[in-house]
Amino acid sequence: MNEILFFGKNQNPILFKNKPEKITKPIQFKFENENENENENEKQIKQISTSFFSTIFLFENGKAIEYLKDSNQNPEKIQIENIQKVTVGNENETILTIEGNVFAKGEDINSNNPKEFINISSLIKDINDRIIKDVVSGRYSIYLLTSNHNVYGIGENYNGQLGFDSKTLEITEKPILMMKNVSKIFSGGESASIFLLNSNQELFGCGENRWNQIGLGESIKEEINIQKLTQIQNIPKGKIIDIQCGYFHSIMLIEFKTKRKLYSCGDYRYNGLGKKYEENIFEFTEIKSSLFENDDNILDFSVGYAHTLILTSNSNLIGFGYNGYGELGTGNTKDQLIPIQIELPKLRFNENISNYHVSCGYNSSFLYYSPFLFPFSNLEEDLIKLFRRKEFCDISFKTKNGEIIEAHKLILKYRLNQNQNEIEKLKK
Repeated sequence: MNEILFFGKNQNPILFKNKPEKITKPIQFKFENENENENENEKQIKQISTSFFSTIFLFENGKAIEYLKDSNQNPEKIQIENIQKVTVGNENETILTIEGNVFAKGEDINSNNPKEFINISSLIKDINDRIIKDVVSGRYSIYLLTSNHNVYGIGENYNGQLGFDSKTLEITEKPILMMKNVSKIFSGGESASIFLLNSNQELFGCGENRWNQIGLGESIKEEINIQKLTQIQNIPKGKIIDIQCGYFHSIMLIEFKTKRKLYSCGDYRYNGLGKKYEENIFEFTEIKSSLFENDDNILDFSVGYAHTLILTSNSNLIGFGYNGYGELGTGNTKDQLIPIQIELPKLRFNENISNYHVSCGYNSSFLYYSPFLFPFSNLEEDLIKLFRRKEFCDISFKTKNGEIIEAHKLILKYRLNQNQNEIEKLKK
């Protein structure tokens, strides 16, 4: 069964009938016609992606529905099967299938029919690059990571977010090669900036830098747009897990041996940096808070237009940034410069907090329960790899689903805290 909490702007698209425009405390979200006879698998949420114009719900059975700005609050089924991931930008939607195909729609993707999904991966000239392993939507652009570790961009380039001079290339409706030897891509649905991480853990960025959101330092703080991919220096020596971009700022999650930490850069005036002092941050700088100390660690985070939500291992939901529509869920519309804890209603699956996720949009937020199902998630794969050289290497095949969940939680603790006592319990 689903558990989905919503808070923020109930408009564009309207998700709740007979509810106010501003929902300042988390409330339970229910789909229209939820009481009708539906397949139970279709009800289990896998992912939520949301922006100003649309919200897509992806289910575990590979199907998805979307709420559109002009949909009159009724969800529409997406006529694509075997969906692996969904991602929405300000005015685009992108679907990645299990087979590695990418379907997208939007004015800057298909100007002839912006409301129709087209297969953009088939438009890549090199047929060897047409299997896609990841996709991310930016504000008006889409980025594709191929199985050959090449990144292609499609859509707008007015801010240089495709890595080319915007005077010679303003927009493209066919994917163009941006960079080779890439392991991860990062952007955000409200952002015109892009980050690419190569196999050597070197980070590159380009696109809009009006508010210093690329983190290149003070030497080029006056450059509004970065027209080519530029290496970002002075990043802490850890493993970059994720980078998410808002309209005015970017936030990076780095994993060290025993801890995960958040770093931000951008413009302070929109309250999205998690800092109390009033000055711009030109390089990624750690967000420090007592809420992240002790055994707490960061399981998940999400960045919207100008707000951020964080989910920690101690079952805390933490937020900061713009709150004009209640998107922080604090019960009011007061902005928060520094991280604060958000009061939540009792969660149905609170003991499995590692199976919850947060998703921020333009001025809205979701907290939702999405447990792993077979095939194994990355954490379970890590579990198998960790114990492969030991006598219980086939633990995944001997145990029942409930025991795998326990193993999932133990390996999470191990990866974040190196808790050897918990590992010993698992061995027994």
